Amino acid sequence: MIEYVWLIPLLPLIGFVINGILGRRLGKTLVSLIGCGTIGVSFLISVKILFELLSLPAEHRIIERVVFPWIYSGLFKVNVSFLLDPLSCVMILVVSGVGFFIHVYSIGYMGEDKGFARFFSFMNLFVFFMLTLVLSNNFLLLYLGWEGVGLCSYLLIGFWYEKKSASDAAKKAFIVNRIGDFGFALGIMLIFWTFGTLNYSDVFLQAPSILTLGGGLATAITLLLFAGAVGKSAQIPLYVWLPDAMEGPTPVSALIHAATMVTAGVYMVARCHVLFQLAPFTMGLVAVIGAVTALYTASIGMVQNDIKRVLAYSTISQLGYMFLGCGVGAFASGIFHLMTHAFFKALLFLGAGCVMHALSGELNMQKMGELKNKLPVTFWTMFAAVLAISGIPLFSGFFSKDEILWKAFSQGNLILWIIGLVTAGMTAFYMFRLFFLTFFGKSRVDESIKSHIHESPKIMIVPLMVLAVLSVIGGYIGVPKSLGGGNNFESFLSPVFGEKGEIALHPASTEYLLMALSVVVALLGIFFAYRFYIKSPDLPKSLAQRFSFPYKLLLNKYYVDELYFKIVVNPLLKFATFLWQFFDVKVIDGIANGLANTVNWFAGIGRKVQTGYVRNYALGMVFGVLLILAYFILR
Repeated sequence: MIEYVWLIPLLPLIGFVINGILGRRLGKTLVSLIGCGTIGVSFLISVKILFELLSLPAEHRIIERVVFPWIYSGLFKVNVSFLLDPLSCVMILVVSGVGFFIHVYSIGYMGEDKGFARFFSFMNLFVFFMLTLVLSNNFLLLYLGWEGVGLCSYLLIGFWYEKKSASDAAKKAFIVNRIGDFGFALGIMLIFWTFGTLNYSDVFLQAPSILTLGGGLATAITLLLFAGAVGKSAQIPLYVWLPDAMEGPTPVSALIHAATMVTAGVYMVARCHVLFQLAPFTMGLVAVIGAVTALYTASIGMVQNDIKRVLAYSTISQLGYMFLGCGVGAFASGIFHLMTHAFFKALLFLGAGCVMHALSGELNMQKMGELKNKLPVTFWTMFAAVLAISGIPLFSGFFSKDEILWKAFSQGNLILWIIGLVTAGMTAFYMFRLFFLTFFGKSRVDESIKSHIHESPKIMIVPLMVLAVLSVIGGYIGVPKSLGGGNNFESFLSPVFGEKGEIALHPASTEYLLMALSVVVALLGIFFAYRFYIKSPDLPKSLAQRFSFPYKLLLNKYYVDELYFKIVVNPLLKFATFLWQFFDVKVIDGIANGLANTVNWFAGIGRKVQTGYVRNYALGMVFGVLLILAYFILR
């Protein structure tokens, strides 16, 4: 089956073409079967390939397959070819597996939407580009997938383009990503200029001999690549597009946050770990930006009332954790958290969609409450996801998050570890705040909606159940040795990141102590959420009034959007208006109109000469003859 790896991205592309061209004629049942079936078969092929890889010796688990020649121009040669190794295998399983369940859920969620076929067509295209991105064996094909997921995010965030807020959010996501992608493109160009090739294997093989450790060239390449990751994975300062992306349908939010788009930046940094390890400054920057982003966006998530925006800020924060892991050299830990996060974040978004479905589209958690018994399946599945993201023991997020914190601490990054630890407590607080406001307390639902509250149909509920199971058990593949496991996930990725025998810099008791401390911090976050929103529900309001300035600062997201508008957007708009009103209208149009007027003036003179009367032409000939005779006589 490894020989047919090209089928994994091809099938979703076929689904996109069929539903895109014939969707309106096929009917919703066939559109659903094609949209979900193509992703499902890609997932089954990915599972089969996983077992085939596992049957090979570790040193033989890196396989390249050329599909067809692509661009051949002089020394520049690039094929459409795929790299199959443990890292890409993990990614295709996450993208196709989680993507499949989101597609199935969408059948129910988008069932009444007039753009049903268009929706599944775009979703298939999204998965195709993401699979191309993670399977590519060269930077140009990676860039194709990279820009493709950016295009699809624009199409899906603005899916309901009739709403101005949706179309504005789509444009914001597209434009902000262009900033990071510009740096990313320059990084790829610099790689070709340096190595004369864009193939991963050739670049990574030559890198240690061409680039010097900590040298300017290595730093420049990795900084430019990381600029793309900052935009695509919504890190400071280019994170502002992701919360607004919630304007798209909820399954789109789940797909962007869990299986595609935002994970691309983390994957790219992990894939290019050979380059990043030669640039200690960039590695430090990756870790710092990741840690600061995690803390910063977690603080915003603590006071937001829109259920999807809380989850959006949560995603940005968790991505910060992943970059923290990559920045301290724990690339396998960063990918491990990417995988577990895909399970519980997809579940959280789909669960939020079920809540919205029951409440006629309501997003404000202050208008929810007392939904536990009315939405029992949604309640229990979301409970599993909330426990997982909060880092409670025995749930998937505990293993992956603590692995990152441990790696940060064991390598001497004490400040980054403290930031990660504090963020863990904040994460537990805002996630249980969301959970308590949604499912507990007195009902704050509008009276007109109360009588219609109901659980979602099975087509939406079953994906929640599967993802809930994965949110519970998904982390056991990476149980650390200190807890009696073999850290099989890291061992599986060792052919990619290198076999690193762990050096015991700290006794096992230290690791146990840090684990216990992170659990205590998480439990404190849960306790405060319970105290504020269950035990004393009036307390948050009184604290908000007492500490009005910090509360308003967090509620308004530190006014960063307003600041960007004032110092970036507004000046650019004014400059664009100047170019339009002066340069375009007066200069460009002036030149064009001036040329037209000049031609018109000469044409007017010509019209006076060309009268159409024979007598005038005869008179002209006489004058001409007289002028010629006068010339010769007087010469």
